[in-house]
Amino acid sequence: MSVEIATETMPETTAVENWKPAMPPNDLIFDDGEPLETNRHRIAMNLLIRSLQQAWCDRNDFFTGGNMFVYFSIEQVRNKDFRGPDFFVVLDVDGNKERQGWVVWEEGGRYPDVIVELMSPSTAEIDKGFKKNLYERVFRTRNYFVFNPFNPNSLEGWQLDPNFHYQPLAPNEQGWLWCEALGFWLGTWQGTIDRDSTMWLRFYDTQGNLVLLPEEAAQQQAQ
Repeated sequence: MSVEIATETMPETTAVENWKPAMPPNDLIFDDGEPLETNRHRIAMNLLIRSLQQAWCDRNDFFTGGNMFVYFSIEQVRNKDFRGPDFFVVLDVDGNKERQGWVVWEEGGRYPDVIVELMSPSTAEIDKGFKKNLYERVFRTRNYFVFNPFNPNSLEGWQLDPNFHYQPLAPNEQGWLWCEALGFWLGTWQGTIDRDSTMWLRFYDTQGNLVLLPEEAAQQQAQ
């Protein structure tokens, strides 16, 4: 008996009960071989990741990553749209789980709560246009920021309002932007990291103290 005949002779309720959604692909790509724009972009990404991990070293209920793929739909996989945010944080998840990327359907439908894109002249239009719309309308990411590591005045940020629309964040007197999802400020800091002296994007706590890297925290404790 063909599938068509079987379907016709089945009661309608049985057909509905037996229906199953298409299974998501399990052969995902997690490395496209493309590096970040510059070495400074790489340092800036690692700076955000490592400082947040240091600040929350006693917590295992979050995941932070950078330049790794975020998979959120089968259509995205089919279109080979692989690139992920430069820096992102997901809260209230198992922080001990090993991940090659962030696969939304394997994480209970969870999307990033915070995203930072490290812009360059070639990506600024996409970061503040297409990606901003994606993170607002599909991801519903609570806080989104953009920053060009070669332009200290380029920091911009948005927060999702109750109607799921992004509202621009106003800077404080220091020019910092408040990240409500993390409970930290984001602002610039002049210093040298990995032999590169510039204005870096850093986290600050509610008291205005710099959120330290592991080596900075160790040095402070040794003094």
